[in-house]
Amino acid sequence: MGLFSRNKSKPEAKPIKVWNELSSIEQLNELVVAAQDKPVVIFKHSTRCGISSMAWNSFRNNWTSEDTLADVYVLDLLNHRDVSNEITEVTGVYHQSPQAIVLKGAEVIYEATHSGIDARQIESILRKR
Repeated sequence: MGLFSRNKSKPEAKPIKVWNELSSIEQLNELVVAAQDKPVVIFKHSTRCGISSMAWNSFRNNWTSEDTLADVYVLDLLNHRDVSNEITEVTGVYHQSPQAIVLKGAEVIYEATHSGIDARQIESILRKR
């Protein structure tokens, strides 16, 4: 293939990932119950914060697992701060943004903020449980 030749093979298709929106306290309560059977990942995101946007993009780009590993939810903090406050009450994890929290059963098995959020580490932890 020459320097200016184009690779005519099609790029490998990436699976489409579905990020569920977390938007109410009632929904959060349902997730806490559902986490008894299947882990739940909650990503708290401030849509006006550049650092939060970078962390969210990194998380999305590095999350490779199928949806059978965990249910993944994103919380828009600007529109649903009440839900974030309830997450603090339910989990005991102090609010930060951006922040990732993983629930399994009644336990927080992972929590990280800002550049410490690591999708691959979350996947590794989930595979071991």
